[in-house]
Amino acid sequence: MDRKLLDILCCPVSKQPLAMVNSAELNALNTAIGGGNVRKNDETAQTLLLKQALITRDHKIIYRIEDDIPVLLADEGIATSQIADFPR
Repeated sequence: MDRKLLDILCCPVSKQPLAMVNSAELNALNTAIGGGNVRKNDETAQTLLLKQALITRDHKIIYRIEDDIPVLLADEGIATSQIADFPR
């Protein structure tokens, strides 16, 4: 993702800056998704594995990136608290 774009993006709820998830975080997230244990904030299941995602500074919410476009909708966020082995 373009660094200039990343510098201006923020969480739509908390207004915290966002960063790219690292490989350990992405692996933990995709493992949980594969196990059917991940729900978005709107309570719908996240069933597709992610290639890229953004995370808030406090590491509490993840937003997926689809086709290089960040999906920064509050209902589409994924709480990391539901991922048992999420690196903190």
